[in-house]
Amino acid sequence: MTDAQRLADPLPAIGRLPRGAGVIFRHYEAKGRDALGAAVAHACRVRRLTLLVAEDAGLALRLRADGIHLPERALGRLRHLKRQGWTVTAAAHGPRGLRRSGGADAILLSPVFPTASHPGAAGLGPVRFAALVRLAEAPVLALGGVNASTQRRLRGSGAYGVAGIGWAA
Repeated sequence: MTDAQRLADPLPAIGRLPRGAGVIFRHYEAKGRDALGAAVAHACRVRRLTLLVAEDAGLALRLRADGIHLPERALGRLRHLKRQGWTVTAAAHGPRGLRRSGGADAILLSPVFPTASHPGAAGLGPVRFAALVRLAEAPVLALGGVNASTQRRLRGSGAYGVAGIGWAA
């Protein structure tokens, strides 16, 4: 996931992603968002990465993105966007978000662990995360405080994969 505050220039990080990975372009209020989005889209095409744009269908169309990512507050738009043929991922933060994310291609469930993105917020923890994964109707990616150490604590949770802004080994 891109983040204007924690990762102002996402291009070097995109350059390190393995083939088959994906990028969710956020940078919601960044100056030059369209130009940066175009650079990100180009980098994703060159590296054969999936590109989703967070919440902004117009920008996703302009960038010829593969789909869209919806924050939990916008999940009411999910079915409409799926009817448009988009690949749609959804953010969820608990059981209510999981219920509302029905029909998504994948769900980013967070925060699994304490994270710099949400200082002071309690993480779900590996046990609650695993229980929520079992309720999900789509593959779940762990987000929030996931690093090499915490990722090991998710073994056997049923998570499809992990997502992040930064990675601390």
